[in-house]
Amino acid sequence: MSSSSFSTKPQWIYDVFINFRGGDTRRNFVSHLYYALSNAGVNTFFDEENLLKGMQLEELSRAIEGSQIAIVVFSETYTESSWCLSELEKIVECHETYGQTIVPIFYDVDPSVVRHPTGHFGDALEAAAQKKYSAKDREYGFSRWKIALAKAANFSGWDVKNHRNKAKLVKKIVEDILTKLDYALLSITEFPIGLEPRVQEVIGVIENQSTKVCIIGIWGMGGSGKTTIAKAIYNQIHRRFMDKSFIENIREVCETDGRGHVHLQEQLLSDVLKTKEKVRSIGMGTTMIDKRLSGKRTFIVLDDVNEFGQLKNLCGNRKWFGQGSVIIITTRDRRLLDQLKVDYVYDVDKMDENESLELFSWHAFNEAKPKEDFNELARNVVAYCGGLPLALEVLGSYLNERRKKDWESVLSKLERIPNDQVQEKLRISFDGLSDHMEKDIFLDICCFFIGKDRAYITEILKGCGLHADIGITVLIDRSLLKVEKNNKLGMHQLLRDMGREIICESSRKEPGKRSRLWFHEDVLDVLTNNTGTVAIEGLALKLHFAGRDCFNAYAFEEMKRLRLLQLDHVQLTGDYGYLSKQLRWISWQGFPSKYIPNNFYLEGVIAMDLKHSNLRLFWKEPQVLKWLKILNLSHSKYLTETPNFSKLPNLEKLILKDCPRLCKVHKSIGDLCNLHLINLKDCKTLGNLPRGVYKLKSVKTLILSGCSKIDKLEEDIVQMESLTTLIAENTALKQVPFSIVNSKSIGYISLCGYEGFARNVFPSIIRSWMSPTLNPLSYISPFCSTSSYLVSLDMQSYNSGDLGPMLRSLSNLRSILVRCDTDSQISKQVRTILDNVYGVSCTELEITSQSSEHYLRSYLIGIGSYQDVFNTLSDSISEVPFFFFVYLPSLFILAIN
Repeated sequence: MSSSSFSTKPQWIYDVFINFRGGDTRRNFVSHLYYALSNAGVNTFFDEENLLKGMQLEELSRAIEGSQIAIVVFSETYTESSWCLSELEKIVECHETYGQTIVPIFYDVDPSVVRHPTGHFGDALEAAAQKKYSAKDREYGFSRWKIALAKAANFSGWDVKNHRNKAKLVKKIVEDILTKLDYALLSITEFPIGLEPRVQEVIGVIENQSTKVCIIGIWGMGGSGKTTIAKAIYNQIHRRFMDKSFIENIREVCETDGRGHVHLQEQLLSDVLKTKEKVRSIGMGTTMIDKRLSGKRTFIVLDDVNEFGQLKNLCGNRKWFGQGSVIIITTRDRRLLDQLKVDYVYDVDKMDENESLELFSWHAFNEAKPKEDFNELARNVVAYCGGLPLALEVLGSYLNERRKKDWESVLSKLERIPNDQVQEKLRISFDGLSDHMEKDIFLDICCFFIGKDRAYITEILKGCGLHADIGITVLIDRSLLKVEKNNKLGMHQLLRDMGREIICESSRKEPGKRSRLWFHEDVLDVLTNNTGTVAIEGLALKLHFAGRDCFNAYAFEEMKRLRLLQLDHVQLTGDYGYLSKQLRWISWQGFPSKYIPNNFYLEGVIAMDLKHSNLRLFWKEPQVLKWLKILNLSHSKYLTETPNFSKLPNLEKLILKDCPRLCKVHKSIGDLCNLHLINLKDCKTLGNLPRGVYKLKSVKTLILSGCSKIDKLEEDIVQMESLTTLIAENTALKQVPFSIVNSKSIGYISLCGYEGFARNVFPSIIRSWMSPTLNPLSYISPFCSTSSYLVSLDMQSYNSGDLGPMLRSLSNLRSILVRCDTDSQISKQVRTILDNVYGVSCTELEITSQSSEHYLRSYLIGIGSYQDVFNTLSDSISEVPFFFFVYLPSLFILAIN
């Protein structure tokens, strides 16, 4: 039948209707086909959970009539379902009436069997007819089904048994459907594992911004799937827009074409206006975009943007586009998105382990799971890829149908030489860095600092003359670095390998010019054979324990530019004077000497990390280390005392955790005006701290937990005006210093069984001071300074006749807490205190009684019911100089300010 004889075509509701028998095909082939069609932007009617049997025939007929293409999946049990056969009748009818396209797929059943039903296929057809039709109509119904089967089977389609790789077959079917639909859809990944939820997240944002010009950024490292996600989004929603454009490879166009910006503007205008547009200059192009796209509701995707100028020339002003327009930008540089002030940034996260294994398996084994005898090897490769789709695809395809021996060889090689295809893609971000400082920062981090604190790394690299503050920010924006938990800097393993390969590559081009050494065998060779060169700026050697291998310091003689030195359990003998005078970072776990050798030049060092050292003393002859900011001697089990800090004037962090023999902190610590952190955790022999510690106004964190011999914190602690964190659990402390609650800086506190934020802990501490077991004079102690004192008095155990003389002897008394049993008793004692200590006449006081609460105007706060006033007082602690409270029959606090 010619197309001219078809009835008027209905309005298409769906692109594709899938007709299939559920049980034997849904879970694998048909589901894969459906998701592949959806990701290609094909609107597909699919009975995923076989829920449509409850639909009315009219509704189902409308779905079939409204579908431009019907895919019929014939399987061995297809004819068992009268439902499928009825659908098939309607599909053939729609083809003959409206010209609907039919695409048959033969899944484990021969086409000839469908055309001429025999065997189980034919028997099941007869059984379905007997069940569906009455005896009168059975023959007629059976005949109609046979005719429909024969007609459908005669269309050009796909026989699954002729295709070894089902995934590739699905891709071919999708391409064929797209051709039949005549849509300019974008080709995306063959295996869209994990793609759909990522796509839907972005589409959800777009739908919530439908009344404005919505600009979305898709940001991530190279090979993470940014372009794939953008294409899948385009395929799914582009039909909502009359005017649209997808511009690929913008970075490459601008780098290889002198008129790249102009050509991009021409492409945008030509795509949206559907005419060939000529642009003579960038200025002319922006004017044309402004004038000719203004008011149009457009959908634009700008792929792989790497310069702000590209954005400025293509979408620099939202006013150029009509309301409801959507612009999607993919980039490796987060900063560009911030500059453009996009509405939403989608950070492309790595694939999880299950997604990674499935994607890799499709490429390596042509199925969703690894072959059983390759399972461990496959998981090792997946772990190496770190959830990066590009690497999973490249390595999976490379290993496809290779022997186990080949797999093992590839894995071994990858440890030294990364895959070229993956590295080429990743290196784009590195090559795009604007200056050598940013590149040096990246290379230093990938060799020595992955997993270390950002502030720590910044200090060290700044000491090396690198602008690390801005440099690290740039690397994060470019997806070359990421900030992980606790402000540690992380890096994808493949990026790390890429950086290291760059260093190796340069040394292969110029032998003797290798700038950093980290690979175990390479470092051993250099230190054993004294082959170090002046080009070496960083060196790391990690031995698992102190073995018999011993190197001579002479091996470092030529490394005069060495800045970064990391040694773990390395024995070094000889003259330490051979070590570089340019050292800025020394990390030497298990430092072998009993003290720092006199000729070990350290004057430029920023950070020293000598954990697990054999030091007894830090040094015998002190050096002035004016640049040293971080000193970590933790777990040095023989260390008995700290260095003289007068030689370390700019020290900011002192970390001495678990030094079991440390018994003395040098008093010069009180002179360190830049010290921020003191960590003495688990120094079990250490006694009380020098008084100078409490005068340090710069210290923010003081950690004394596990210092079991420390039994006192001085009241001067209130002078530590920057102290925000105080942790002193498991010490010999029995009493919290009174002055602590007067600190305006402390945010977190943990001592004497109290732990939490200060605003929550201070009320409990104050209440503890009111314990009935207190001796009335046991807590006469300095309050805030030498001119301020506190007295706590329990009148049940104290002779009131002696109260006046005792109080008069305390000339600096500022605060008195009085506990009594009755209103009359407390009234009497308050008058005694005011008369004897402060010379206030009773006639100057106004005492009023309201239920169980009393108020002495200006001087006295009375508390009756604890529950009624607890919250009020808790909130007032930061505002009033000092309060005491407790649940007692009557309690008064006298606070003289």
